[in-house]
Amino acid sequence: MDLGIAGKRALVSASSKGLGLGCAEALAEAGVDLIMTARGSEALEASASAIRAAHGVEVVTLACDVTTQEGQAQVIEASQGVDILVTNAGGPPPGMWSDWDRDDFIKALDANMLAPIAFMKALLPGMMDKGWGRVVNITSQSVRAPIGVLGLSNAARTGLTGYVAGTARQVAGKGVTINNLLPGIHATDRAVSLDTGVSTQQGITMAEAKAAREATIPAGRYGTRQEFGAACAFMCSQHAGFMVGQNILLDGGATNITM
Repeated sequence: MDLGIAGKRALVSASSKGLGLGCAEALAEAGVDLIMTARGSEALEASASAIRAAHGVEVVTLACDVTTQEGQAQVIEASQGVDILVTNAGGPPPGMWSDWDRDDFIKALDANMLAPIAFMKALLPGMMDKGWGRVVNITSQSVRAPIGVLGLSNAARTGLTGYVAGTARQVAGKGVTINNLLPGIHATDRAVSLDTGVSTQQGITMAEAKAAREATIPAGRYGTRQEFGAACAFMCSQHAGFMVGQNILLDGGATNITM
């Protein structure tokens, strides 16, 4: 399927590895030029170089912390005029309700709610002026079915979801769509971190921790960054112009809900 976005420009946050990298790779395969961000320059440059070699698209890299005002300003300046925005940030650490104080919540909000909102506020006007734009926010399955030990993520990402629900319907008439892509467990560093925690707490091996988690997923496995990226690229395509304000689960069936 021709996604119809060759020659467009996209900003993809936190795209040196994991789900962000999967999205960047899929967009590049569709002919989209990229602005990639990450905190660490080494992995970022390696991923950008591989994408340039594989797909021949232009890739600009920005090594910065997008949860800070300085990092956001740097990215926004470099991203004016983009057609596509994919927001992404690693999730806050797990814990129990009694573990967190105000500073923990502020950090979670900065990364998983306020940074995506800042990018949308800065870049949506340019998309609206052109009459075309796509925004995909990578959030989490937890906004549909909260996960007890991920209370910080539940709170911050659900706040972003509420913001998108209203905003998406205000800009749709200008040819701009905003949607959220909700991952379950994928084979990324985040899964390794969660499995390590289970392994340590329960005194089992990493392989046993992974097998136990896979058993809770009807698909029987973790997702891959490639299939996640393909879903993101479709949501950014010419074919998704009638998809507005939606929360699309990509979790192998793990979230047991009716709607």
